[in-house]
Amino acid sequence: MNKYLTEFIGTFFLVLTIGCTVIPGAAGVIPPLAIGSALMVMVYAGGHASGGHYNPAVTLGVWIRGRCATADIVPYWAAQVIAALAASFTATFLVGAPKAAAMVPAVVPALVAEFLFTFALVYVVLNTATAKATSGNSFFGLAIGFTVLTGAFAVGGVSGGAFNPAVAVGLAAMGLVSTPSIWIHIAADLLGGAVAAIAFKTINPEDK
Repeated sequence: MNKYLTEFIGTFFLVLTIGCTVIPGAAGVIPPLAIGSALMVMVYAGGHASGGHYNPAVTLGVWIRGRCATADIVPYWAAQVIAALAASFTATFLVGAPKAAAMVPAVVPALVAEFLFTFALVYVVLNTATAKATSGNSFFGLAIGFTVLTGAFAVGGVSGGAFNPAVAVGLAAMGLVSTPSIWIHIAADLLGGAVAAIAFKTINPEDK
């Protein structure tokens, strides 16, 4: 139960940060910096308890890699999605509803953007937080947070920059992304996480 609560807390603060910076239209670089930082600190805070996934695509990738029990997949996903919804309601309570219309991303560019940067995120997670060669390092949270920051800067305007199916649910609940469009994020992000795990295992066959 402790690890599921950890996943809830970390995902909650990640999505809350997204809502509280993106809904009011915080200037310039502030939202990506805040979002990447929120993920970084929550990974450091909860990594020892749950692995600090806060993302169904990461959970899938870590499971394929062999470092997440099958019995934990659904509870992790449930904790992450419920936390995203709770954070969405909290964010809109704190800062109000978005004034702009929900984003409706172009399907093919958004699929490619979400796939590529979710692949990058899960690939970084696996190599910094689960690999034997980097075991015990102190940089994993920074690397993971900066991957999301990089993706938000690079393709946030293309897809909304979720790289996380739970975040996509939260974006829709806050009215930042069109609800009918979140299948793009769910499909591309889960596929990106799975392919990243396959790539990790291919490159590191000795790291069981």
